Amino acid sequence: MQRVFAEDTPWHVEWMDRIGEEVEAVVQGDPARCIFTCFVPPKTVGEAPGAWRAYYEKWPMMTRQALAPELIDVIPSLSRYIPPARVFRKSVYSPWQHGSLGEILRQEQVSTLVITGGETDVCVLATVLGAIDQGFHVILVEDALCSGRDATHDAALKLLSGRFSTQLQVCDTATLLAALPMQSVPRFLRP
Repeated sequence: MQRVFAEDTPWHVEWMDRIGEEVEAVVQGDPARCIFTCFVPPKTVGEAPGAWRAYYEKWPMMTRQALAPELIDVIPSLSRYIPPARVFRKSVYSPWQHGSLGEILRQEQVSTLVITGGETDVCVLATVLGAIDQGFHVILVEDALCSGRDATHDAALKLLSGRFSTQLQVCDTATLLAALPMQSVPRFLRP
């Protein structure tokens, strides 16, 4: 739920604004237990490692050198919850790459992650698979997820709910809010 995906950029996710109310409803329950992950591009194309260099050769206008710094931030409707909500910055799709997020969550004795945000078929997918690998149970809030492509959004949800049914649940915002006492549920949000 970052400005770089919500605003008029080459990475704009058209229907991100459609999930804003649902994501905010989840955050409102207990902002102190929310973590927003923010994708931070390299400063320059030359700083991108390996295959990421080719990626940023295609998207040089999306490096930090070319972007306004505030576009990396969480969208305003959610940034007002920071703090107590926290921000975890990452340079790749998965927030698990550098190891510290899993360590932080284990220290806080978190066992279940509620995941919202975008894009379902990119960062959310990487986050979910990494969370399962880390041993966390995952709840995907279906109406609080978005993607730039309907077909791959639907395919990702079908894959995750079908193949990982013992480690993952899919529900909508109303069901989540009605079923769980908000103080007992961690929220993990992808921008």
